[in-house]
Amino acid sequence: MKVSVVPIGNSRGIRIPKTVLEECKIQNEVTMEVEGDTIVIRPLKRKPRKDWEKAFKRMRAQKDDQLLIKDSIDLDVPDWEW
Repeated sequence: MKVSVVPIGNSRGIRIPKTVLEECKIQNEVTMEVEGDTIVIRPLKRKPRKDWEKAFKRMRAQKDDQLLIKDSIDLDVPDWEW
C-alpha cells in the first residue's frame, strides 16, 4: 500500500487507513521503533495493574507495606462535617 508523507506542523506524518488500524488492533497509542531503515509500529498493549500482586507480595516480604498515614477518621473532631 502506498501512502504519502504529509506535513504536520514542523513534523511529517502518514495517514493510516481505518481498516489497517482495525486489522492491527491499534486504538489510541502505539510503540514505534526504528530497525535499520524500517519504522516498526505496534499497538500498545497495556495491562492495568499487571504484576501488582507480585509487587505487593515483595513489599510484604520486605516489610515495606506499612501505612504512611493513618487510615482512620476521628469523627469526634470538633470541626468535622459530613
